Amino acid sequence: MASLSFVSSSHLTLRAPSPNNLRSSSPRPTSVSFSVKAQSVALSQDDLKKLAAEKAVESIKPGMVLGLGTGSTAAFAVDQIGKLLSSGQLHDIVGIPTSKRTEDQARSLGIPLVALDTHPRIDLAIDGADEVDPNLDLVKGRGGALLREKMVEAVAERFIVVADDTKLVKGLGGSGLAMPVEVVQFCWKFNLVRLRDLFKEFGCEAKLRVGEGGEAYVTDNSNFIIDLYFKEPLKDGFAAGREIGKFEGVVEHGLFLGMATSVIIAGKNGVEVMNK
Repeated sequence: MASLSFVSSSHLTLRAPSPNNLRSSSPRPTSVSFSVKAQSVALSQDDLKKLAAEKAVESIKPGMVLGLGTGSTAAFAVDQIGKLLSSGQLHDIVGIPTSKRTEDQARSLGIPLVALDTHPRIDLAIDGADEVDPNLDLVKGRGGALLREKMVEAVAERFIVVADDTKLVKGLGGSGLAMPVEVVQFCWKFNLVRLRDLFKEFGCEAKLRVGEGGEAYVTDNSNFIIDLYFKEPLKDGFAAGREIGKFEGVVEHGLFLGMATSVIIAGKNGVEVMNK
């Protein structure tokens, strides 16, 4: 039973995977630590992201259709794929980018690109995450690409998440940083108020995302993003996702639940792979 006291209503149905369609029924993730130890010189956050990304790329095999994520960590994975293709160590792969930024990066590296329209089955997706909880559920989308990321990663046979250890949280929303919700531009203030009020018990603050010039940030899909900030972690991510999805005008949210098959975390003590 959901732990949130929401009132049911007949609105939009949530487009994220439901609890009945999870890739794995395993109650708890298992983890394996690799001997990729931090050197005596302290590694930067970017160094850790690169370690995790390069470990994920090791799972790519010739002939695969790949989902190419968006963000600073995913960019390291895309860069490594390009290097392996250029050197001949990798071949016969195609990628589906999750943003215009990733598309530009992949094209510059010579990675062949296709679309979901022609390749609806994806062998492996690799992407970063903004938060990872103990069940390998995620918050994603602070880079603004949540809709395309979810469309691609939801149909991937395997979805490997790469991150540094600062992204680990005990509960989603627990970092106090943004949990994005993509909304249509029409009457966005109306939905901002509704989203804020929905999560009153968690001390939620809702803000329209703005760009460097102070104007509203516009996604690749010509939508706005409302960022939700929680003072307390969500008690039930699935219930939260369902209720957000009931609001007309909500396009997608940044709760990626039951989707990751593996999470690779790089920290000062090395690289850990958690599998479902």
